[in-house]
Amino acid sequence: MSQAFTALQSFLLKSSGLSLDRDKQYLVEARLDPVMQQVGLKSLAELVARLEADRSLAKKVTEAMTVNETFFFRDRAPFDGFRDAILAELLKARARTRKIRLWSAACSTGQEPYSLAMILDEEARKLAGWSVDIVASDIADSVLKRAREGVYTHFEAQRGVPMSHLVRYFTKRKDQWAINQNIKARVEFRQQNLMADFSSFGVFDVIFCRNVLIYFAPEQKRNVLARLARALAPDGYLVLGAAESVIGYSTEFRPHDENRVILTRRGRDEVALPRGALC
Repeated sequence: MSQAFTALQSFLLKSSGLSLDRDKQYLVEARLDPVMQQVGLKSLAELVARLEADRSLAKKVTEAMTVNETFFFRDRAPFDGFRDAILAELLKARARTRKIRLWSAACSTGQEPYSLAMILDEEARKLAGWSVDIVASDIADSVLKRAREGVYTHFEAQRGVPMSHLVRYFTKRKDQWAINQNIKARVEFRQQNLMADFSSFGVFDVIFCRNVLIYFAPEQKRNVLARLARALAPDGYLVLGAAESVIGYSTEFRPHDENRVILTRRGRDEVALPRGALC
C-alpha cells in the first residue's frame, strides 16, 4: 500500500469519519480521478501533498469519497415503520404540544427527506393542526444543491416511487421530474458533517441516519451514536440502515417491538447491556 494511500486514509478518517479499507484503492481512483483532472494533478501523491494547504481541494476530495447512492423509499421497511409505528406513537405522545421534529442525517440528494414529506402529506388528516419540521443534512454541498432543487432524472424519479406518488407529488419537465413545491417546502436542508458538533440542531423526535455508520471506524461510530442519543428526545426514535447495528458501539438504544431497523432510547430505569451483548 502506497504512502499516499495511507495518508489519504488518515485524512478521510479525520475529516469525515470514513474508514477506508486497504483493498479500496480502485474505488479511490475511480472517485478521485475526476477531481484530479479538474485541478490538473497527475497522481494520488500529488493530490495528498496539496490537501493540507488547499481547503477547497480537501472539500472536493471529502465530497467525492462520501457521496453515496440513494433513492426514494429506499428499503421500504424504515418508511413503513415510520408511518405505521413511529407516527402513530408520536401522535399520542405529542398530543399536548402537537409538534414533531424529524432529522434526515446524510440525506444525499434528498430522496429520503422527500419520501418522509410525502408520507406526512398522505397522513395530513391525522396531522391537522400539528407542526412537523423536517431537517435534512449532508456533508457535501454538491448533493445539497441538487436536493434543494428537487429535480430528478426519469430513472431517479421512477426508482422507488409508486406511479400514484409520481403523478401526485412530481411535475414532468421534459426528461426530468421536479418535486412539487408543497413537498419541497416541508424540508429544510443544512450542510453538516456528522463528525462535527451538531448540538445547534436542537432535539429531535425522530432521526434517520441510515447507511452511514457502516463506513465509519469503530471509535467514530461510538462518538456519533453518543451525540445522536443526546440529539434525540428521551422517547425518540433512531432509524438505521438494514445492515447497521449499535451492538458493541452504544448502550443508549434498544430495538423497537415492531420494526427491527427502528431503535428507541433506553429509559433511565433500564439496565444497559454490556458492550457486545444483544441490544
